[in-house]
Amino acid sequence: MSEMGFKVLQPGLLTLIQDAGRFGHHRIGLTTGGPLDTQAFKWANRLLGNDLNSSLLEVSVGGLVLESHVDTYMVVTGADIPFKVNGLERECWHAQKIQQGDRIELGFATKGARAYLAVSGGFEIEHSFSSSATVMREGVGGIDGGKLQQDDFLYCTEVNEARAYRLAEHHRPQYDEHASLRVICGYQQHLFSEHNKRIFFSSEYEVTDRADRMGYRLSGPEVKATVDGILSEGICHGAIQIPADGQPIVLLNDRQTIGGYPKIGSMLSLDTAKMAQMMPGAKVSFEQITIDDAHNIQSLTQKKFERTEPDKVN
Repeated sequence: MSEMGFKVLQPGLLTLIQDAGRFGHHRIGLTTGGPLDTQAFKWANRLLGNDLNSSLLEVSVGGLVLESHVDTYMVVTGADIPFKVNGLERECWHAQKIQQGDRIELGFATKGARAYLAVSGGFEIEHSFSSSATVMREGVGGIDGGKLQQDDFLYCTEVNEARAYRLAEHHRPQYDEHASLRVICGYQQHLFSEHNKRIFFSSEYEVTDRADRMGYRLSGPEVKATVDGILSEGICHGAIQIPADGQPIVLLNDRQTIGGYPKIGSMLSLDTAKMAQMMPGAKVSFEQITIDDAHNIQSLTQKKFERTEPDKVN
């Protein structure tokens, strides 16, 4: 009996196996990993009736080509990206029936930067430190700790009947090249004068080409702390470091677990996802919110996700 799954014909620019992330291991220096856009990740699994932590593919920019060796269902969410099966356009955010021999192609994103490709039941990936999430810098997760390579094989089970759904267009996120991002000022805000905080919260910054899964380096008006560095300490997701050159760095999923730059605050995780869908040249500004605001926004977003009912297609 032949192996069931998908053969990688072209791996794309950067395609990684991800689940929800690797938690509880910062004490040994392992970072979280996981999807940069959590909402698109969760919808990809939900539209197939999967467990929300099921392993899937995060496709940055595009260029992925797969050959199916299994009958199953598949969905693509996230960035606006051409999705073809056997040369025919298919709709994203809509579960599709896939059969053995089918050729699946993802072109290059026209809006947004990250797409998420899931299959029914998820890809069967061995866990490393309680997760399949790939972190290339640490060489853990995925297939041998790296990005997909040509001729890799992605195992999954055959599924002939599955729960399959489509998310209506008015529920899908919009990915823009301009965004206002919400920030909770941190306990080190006292290291920044009121003048410097006003600069930070009233200025526009540009996403530079030094933007990846570790963090996004921005370019714009300088923000200066009263010190150049601090004792190294743990770093949370979304932390905004201000190095000596005054240019903010927003730290993301593959960040180092400790660091010694002063931090003006931390970005709301919903907005790190929004930023991670931006390409170099996009413009961002910052809006200050309180920790209570952050809790309320997160709670309302979770409730909206739970109460939004996709349309059944199978």
